[in-house]
Amino acid sequence: MAKPLMAKATAVWLVDNTTISFKQIADFVGMHELEVQGIADGDVAAGVKGFDPIANNQLTQEEIDVAQGNPLHKLKLKFNPAASGEEKRRGPRYTPLSKRQDRPNSILWLVKFHPELSDGQIAKLVGTTKPTIQSIRERTHWNISNMQPIDPVALGLCKQSELDAIVQKAAAKKAAEGGVMSDDERRKLVSTEQSLEMDAAPKIPTAIEGLETFSLSDDSPEEKEEPIIDADSFFNLPKGEAEDEDESDPRF
Repeated sequence: MAKPLMAKATAVWLVDNTTISFKQIADFVGMHELEVQGIADGDVAAGVKGFDPIANNQLTQEEIDVAQGNPLHKLKLKFNPAASGEEKRRGPRYTPLSKRQDRPNSILWLVKFHPELSDGQIAKLVGTTKPTIQSIRERTHWNISNMQPIDPVALGLCKQSELDAIVQKAAAKKAAEGGVMSDDERRKLVSTEQSLEMDAAPKIPTAIEGLETFSLSDDSPEEKEEPIIDADSFFNLPKGEAEDEDESDPRF
């Protein structure tokens, strides 16, 4: 059900000017019943000025009278014929000013890790233009040397579900074209949940692996253990040998 504009301010007005139950007000404005009760007690929305739903063409006085007489009646938003048939605005998604500087980094991430996405899909996902995407693809963007690929979901430019939907659409299109995908491409063209459920890619054994299990065959001669020589034994010679060495040495 559609909710009124300025829901909390509308709830403040209804609490102050009507005898409608907290439950009815909560259902109408989309709040919790205890939160509406907090407005009546002064603990919630302190300082919020009430928003008259009658003057602002959201409720009629007859609807309020019916709700006051019947606690089970649910308030209905006033029908606005001017809003009927209104289509959603087409074009790139709106991006707040505080996040617009992060869009080139997110475009670079999408171009690098999802090259199968078209310029139109990327533009719709993060709210940019095709010339900007093309300049990043061709690395002719004026700030390309300072850009780093960052996930648009982490930047808050789109939702993970929206990214997954576009990736799945790209996967279906590539499958319809009969393209052969590698394991890496297959992981890129699926959602996050599906990628986590896939089996791990086989690892190539290195030259070190398996050496710990190596053993000599029966035909090969067994290796002889070399005696361990103590370095201190060279300096602790018997007294007679030490004197002979001193006399034979021309330095002494």
